[in-house]
Amino acid sequence: MHELEFIGVRMEMPANTPIMLLKEVEGERVIPIWIGAVEATAIAYATQSVLPPRPMTHDLIANLFTAFGVRLVEVRISDLVDGTFHALLVFDNEVQVSARPSDAVAIALRLEVPITATAQVLAEAGFQMQEDDDIDDDQVEKFRAFLDEISPEDFQ
Repeated sequence: MHELEFIGVRMEMPANTPIMLLKEVEGERVIPIWIGAVEATAIAYATQSVLPPRPMTHDLIANLFTAFGVRLVEVRISDLVDGTFHALLVFDNEVQVSARPSDAVAIALRLEVPITATAQVLAEAGFQMQEDDDIDDDQVEKFRAFLDEISPEDFQ
C-alpha cells in the first residue's frame, strides 16, 4: 500500500465539476478523482473543521463506528474498474466495507485515518503534476463561492 495525502478539491473547467486530489506521501504521483458537489461540500467541511448544528451523513457514519465499538484504521483506494475508482473502509476487526472514494475520504478526514492506494491504482491513475499545474487562485475562489452558496439543507 502507498500512503496518500489529501491535497484538496479543485474545480474542473468549464463544467465546474469538483475533482479530489490525492498525492502519494513518498512520491510525486497524484490521483485525480471526480466527485459530486455534495461530497465536495462534506470534504470541505471536514478540512475546515466546520461542525454543522446536526450531524451530516459522514459525521453520522463516523458516530456509528464509535457506537458499535469498531475503529476505522485505513481508507484504501483499492481498484479502478472501467474508469471508476473503488475504495474500502478497513476496520480494526479486519472487516472491509466497499465505499465510494469520495465518501471514504470524507470519513477519513473526519477521523484522521490514513488514506492509501494500491500499487495498481497508482500505476493506472497516478500522474506527476508539473509545477505549473498548481491550483490557481481563480479556481479556489470559484470553489469557495460555490461552498458559500450552499448549506446542508440544500441536500435534504
